[in-house]
Amino acid sequence: MESKRQQKFGRQIQKDLSEIFQKEFKEIFGGAMVTITDVKISPDLSLARCYLSFLLVEQPNEIMKELEFKNKAIRNALANRIRKQVRIIPNLAFFLDDTAAYAAKIEALFDGLVIPPASDEIDSNYID
Repeated sequence: MESKRQQKFGRQIQKDLSEIFQKEFKEIFGGAMVTITDVKISPDLSLARCYLSFLLVEQPNEIMKELEFKNKAIRNALANRIRKQVRIIPNLAFFLDDTAAYAAKIEALFDGLVIPPASDEIDSNYID
């Protein structure tokens, strides 16, 4: 369970990273839309696990590799924004958030189910 401080710090990191991605590192994503779905902060505030979701992307793993390659520059841009608010600039770890794809897969499984209609007959054992 995250503390209120971790949650507040995570929301701030999420907001700042989204602005950084839109303004300073948009060449990484090309025409893709990126969403930072969640940011989990370690209890000592030294690690931020950022979960990203992509739209209009065929190879999200390629973008994730590029993010890891530019991790230091992204962290530096984040440091420029939050330097006066925190003591420690957290290390960033990026993860692909595949919950949308997982939900679509589950939805497809539910659509594929064949449920027979309920019979109108009443079981005679239950009638007095």
